[in-house]
Amino acid sequence: MASFFTPILAGAQWPARLVACLGAATCLALTFLVCAHLPLSQADLPIIVAPLGASAVLVFAVPASPLAQPWPVIGGNTISALVGVAAFETIPQTAVAAGVAVGAAILAMSLLRCLHPPGGAAALTAVIGSPGIHAAGFGFALVPVGINSLALVGLGVCYHRLTRHSYPHRAAAPVTPAGGLHAADIDAALADLHETFDIAPADLDALLTRAEVHAEARRRGRSLSTAAPRPGTPAR
Repeated sequence: MASFFTPILAGAQWPARLVACLGAATCLALTFLVCAHLPLSQADLPIIVAPLGASAVLVFAVPASPLAQPWPVIGGNTISALVGVAAFETIPQTAVAAGVAVGAAILAMSLLRCLHPPGGAAALTAVIGSPGIHAAGFGFALVPVGINSLALVGLGVCYHRLTRHSYPHRAAAPVTPAGGLHAADIDAALADLHETFDIAPADLDALLTRAEVHAEARRRGRSLSTAAPRPGTPAR
């Protein structure tokens, strides 16, 4: 039963989870307060859109994820909302428009290198949202979706700097042992698996090569604690 409560994310520990909870709660509330000063209620628009809750999970719980970086958050949500509005205005059948909106949003985000899962919800919201959202047209993608996303990312950057996390994420420099793995080997292994993993290739390279160095150090009976810098720490 205890294993049921074990975090499923590699490297996740409870102190970091609690920091993520505090960050998401604080910064989402601040995003709401910041956007509350916009004249959204007069236009019958929500002060904050529901997909931003999912964006907060990514930004604060997995800040190293490629899906949680600033451009995917801002671009993914905003572009997907634009796609959703276009689908609503051109396809009369709501069910068809909803499906097309999400599918087209995935395509647009993939092509523009801003894949962000909450973007699918932003596209769907543009189709099935309130009359106020429909009346706003393409403006809905900018206000509130774009402004919400921009505020969340800005607050996320500040929060992660205070808590000493790397956001926007920068991969640690790989520590390559003699005769160790190369980027081409990792690419070949990924091609063999035919799966997509939520980790950047540079992070995967750094992780695997660092693991090799640890294994080599253990075989030689010494620790690597002073042999390699921690992720996010500038090399000397």
